Amino acid sequence: MRRRHEASITGTIFDLEVNRDEPLDLHEQVSAGLRRAIAGGRVRPGERLPPATELAVDLGVNRNTVLRALRRLRDEGLLDFRRGRGATVTGDWQRAAVVTRARELVQLGRLHGYRREDLIRLIQTLD
Repeated sequence: MRRRHEASITGTIFDLEVNRDEPLDLHEQVSAGLRRAIAGGRVRPGERLPPATELAVDLGVNRNTVLRALRRLRDEGLLDFRRGRGATVTGDWQRAAVVTRARELVQLGRLHGYRREDLIRLIQTLD
């Protein structure tokens, strides 16, 4: 089932789609959609996102799914949470791309038995 969310965020329009037939987890689909909106300039630093509850209803997913996606984007440096103000875009897509690749490296390293210290030493040799 595909559902599209078009929301006005301070005059900016963005699209989010959730496809339950895709192998990608729902929270990853939501975070990817928001990441694309930020990368495409449809949502700019300083703009606030709609409340998680509203996004969840519009997308037909659980509120916790949206919150998980928003937390991931916060961890990537793209969003900031403030009590009473919701999620605000703080970063840009270039930083998010680096954080995403770093996460992938850590996961790949763990898969092959590397520890964090091993990866740090490896990265230091690349300079």
